[in-house]
Amino acid sequence: MKSTDKLSQKIKQLFVILLPILVTQLAMFAMNFFDTFMSGHVSAKDLAGVAIGTSIWIPIQTGLSGILFSVTPMVAQLVGAGRKEEIPFKVVQALYLAVGVSAAVLLAGAFALNPILENMNLEEPVRRIARLFLISIAFGILPLFLYTVLRCFIDALGHTKVTMFITLLSLPVNGGLNYVLIYGKMGLPALGGAGTGVASAITYWVIFLVALAVAARMQPFAAFGIFRKLYRVSLSVWKELLKMGVPIGFAILFETSIFAAVTLLMSNFNTVTIAAHQAAINFASFLYMIPLSISLSLTILVGFEAGAGRYKDARQYGYLGIGLAVGMSLLCAVVLWLFNEQVAGIYTREPDVLALTQHFLVYAIFFQLSDAIAAPIQGALRGYKDVNVTFIVALVSYWVVGLPVGYGLANYTDFGAYGYWIGLISGLALGAFGLFARLASVQRKARLGLAAFAK
Repeated sequence: MKSTDKLSQKIKQLFVILLPILVTQLAMFAMNFFDTFMSGHVSAKDLAGVAIGTSIWIPIQTGLSGILFSVTPMVAQLVGAGRKEEIPFKVVQALYLAVGVSAAVLLAGAFALNPILENMNLEEPVRRIARLFLISIAFGILPLFLYTVLRCFIDALGHTKVTMFITLLSLPVNGGLNYVLIYGKMGLPALGGAGTGVASAITYWVIFLVALAVAARMQPFAAFGIFRKLYRVSLSVWKELLKMGVPIGFAILFETSIFAAVTLLMSNFNTVTIAAHQAAINFASFLYMIPLSISLSLTILVGFEAGAGRYKDARQYGYLGIGLAVGMSLLCAVVLWLFNEQVAGIYTREPDVLALTQHFLVYAIFFQLSDAIAAPIQGALRGYKDVNVTFIVALVSYWVVGLPVGYGLANYTDFGAYGYWIGLISGLALGAFGLFARLASVQRKARLGLAAFAK
């Protein structure tokens, strides 16, 4: 990764970093899509069970992985500042931290899983599928978190194509295992929706082992010698990682968990409503991969420029990313409006589920417009190592505003299940406004030389 001066060069550099990240995110999303798509073609109960299981798992996955995302701005700023010799020690500490986080999740899950599911108003087959899904995917928690650290290290060096190829390798593994385990092929029992959890856990082990080999043997990563020395645990580095990572992780957790909370609250409606909601949320998540990928790219680019003290370049990258995300969201909105029925038909053949999914997808248009502003700004702020305000904005906009508004509309008006979606849109819009104001403040301080972001 190198410094660029001209705007055209910055645009080119943005796309060089962005496109492999986008492919990577789409490939990661494809795993979840395969889960939803294949489960939906078994039965509505299987789709609903996977929906409930996913709604519990995704906030855990994204929120705690988000803590480890602190590796990206940390490494990017060290590279920008010319302090590469510090990188191996800090990456190894992040791997230790990933092991600790994994152990904590497994311990908490052992005590909390059954009480959570038993207190939900679910049909017994749906509850059983959700439980088996979560137990199965738990075996993939450790490799997933370790892979997250290695991916952040590789991406922060600007080699996003490498993680793209690693993730693409996982697709045939995940798709093939889903087919075999869900439908009972090759002499194995048909596990239905629960088979997606087993397939995902195995896939997480595959991508971790491949990333491990790449980091140890492929240049330029091998030159850092990450695994040449067995370092002791450094609580000071853990503190540094957590100081930046916890606000990142909790900001992501607040955003993803509100979607999970809505899906869980949807359990008060019938199975058809749960299935339709899950299908629409799944496609909205697919569209979210675009602003999310831009966000991850901006963390690398802004972090690199801020680490080198080039705040004007960092600011330009931020606005380029936001503009690109908004433009893409408008294009996606047109496509979703025109092909509403076709998109819903991807997920189900059942007429009732199909019709309800189409209605939910209309609300998804407004979702992704707010995401197009909020997500890139979050990435830019992480590049500056400014994470605490993002955490507060996420808490207020989603949980103080979004969920209460949605609950009120869903339970005390004629909007019904759609009320939750209106609440989500309100929270996302408020969050986008708050984050934009924070980015403007951070950039102004940088221009005035009042913030030493390169530390």
